[in-house]
Amino acid sequence: MAIRQIVLEGDEILRKKCRPVTDFNERLWTMLDDMAETMYASDGAGLAAPQIGVLRQAVVIDAGDGLIELINPQIVEEKGKQEGPEGCLSCPGEAGIVARPMHVKVAAQNRYGEKILLKGSELTARAMCHEIDHLSGRLFKDIATRMLQDD
Repeated sequence: MAIRQIVLEGDEILRKKCRPVTDFNERLWTMLDDMAETMYASDGAGLAAPQIGVLRQAVVIDAGDGLIELINPQIVEEKGKQEGPEGCLSCPGEAGIVARPMHVKVAAQNRYGEKILLKGSELTARAMCHEIDHLSGRLFKDIATRMLQDD
């Protein structure tokens, strides 16, 4: 495993749409392991493949309940609403208020290509939405109702 360099806002790769993952092999597994190690080393709650310069539909999340890996994820159900602060490892030092669903259901594949259906609530739902947005080239700042200032 290795810590990868995180792509920062301003790099055009963060604004591109990612391609689906089609090869579920050791190369993918290494990337997922590296993404998790990078996320943990950076004190993040999630990381998407474009944030390490890879235009593939893969994200890792840990909002406090353990590591979640989502390949080719799609949000298939949303319930409720929450509004709160969000930041991003690609936008260091910045945060904004973002509205997200309180509960989501995500259809995806695991690292072996098997179909999975996961539910997330509260911070996990927020992280799932945030990371899946990255796969479409969207940053939290694009949908923030207002940006927060450092005190």
